[in-house]
Amino acid sequence: MAVTIDLTGQVAVVTGGTRGVGAGIVRRLLEAGAQVVTCARRPPGAPVEAGGGTAGFYPVDLRDPDAVSAFFAQVGATYGRLDLLVNNAGGTPFQPLTGVDSRRAAVRTVELNLVAPMTASLAAHEMMSRQRGGGAIVMISSVSGTRPSPGTAAYGAAKAGLANLAASLAVEWAPLVRVNTLVLGMVRTELAHLHYGDEDGVAAVGRTVPLGRLAEPAEIGDACLFLASDLARYVTGASLHVHGGGERPAFLDAATADHSMTNHSGGVS
Repeated sequence: MAVTIDLTGQVAVVTGGTRGVGAGIVRRLLEAGAQVVTCARRPPGAPVEAGGGTAGFYPVDLRDPDAVSAFFAQVGATYGRLDLLVNNAGGTPFQPLTGVDSRRAAVRTVELNLVAPMTASLAAHEMMSRQRGGGAIVMISSVSGTRPSPGTAAYGAAKAGLANLAASLAVEWAPLVRVNTLVLGMVRTELAHLHYGDEDGVAAVGRTVPLGRLAEPAEIGDACLFLASDLARYVTGASLHVHGGGERPAFLDAATADHSMTNHSGGVS
């Protein structure tokens, strides 16, 4: 028997779902039959469509708690329920954590990448906890939260906190609401050239990943679809790494020794 994921009749909210990773997630949810609502500060250039469906859109500043509450109230009034929240909105510019301006930027970064998902999750939980079947929340985190993040320190700290928040809420809100985290590596979005340069640069960066390339937004959507579905009905408080194997350890390229014989501690036998 083929395994399919059918979210027909379910309602999902994807924050920041108008482009990049968020749009990839939205398209996968639409293809699975869900009704999807996105929100961001600015409207998309074009609606996000897939599978014969179109995502709804509301302009929301996720750092404004009152605006977030009003948004989720509107979702409830319009759709009658909420089955999935994907806290995808986030990001940061590259900037060392020094100077007055960077400190202010760091505060805004933490607000967007940690406080805003917490605010949205609280609003979603209020709806999910009152409906039959509960719901699911997925936090979109980053490998920046699991390793040093020079140049994006506030972002890395916020993403580390996001995974801890998810694990804590999973315990507090069980059994009605499942809360999980996707820990993303590098993804090839329409803005990849701003981070990695031209096609040669993207390919070179991809070769540092064990699977040999950057992820596609649709692949993040696949992982999110799994966590939203009944296939993950016993999965909560988990962090699923979607990073192609992570980063190849630098010592493997720097060392001149023969690595063909190693013991389990990583040393030469």
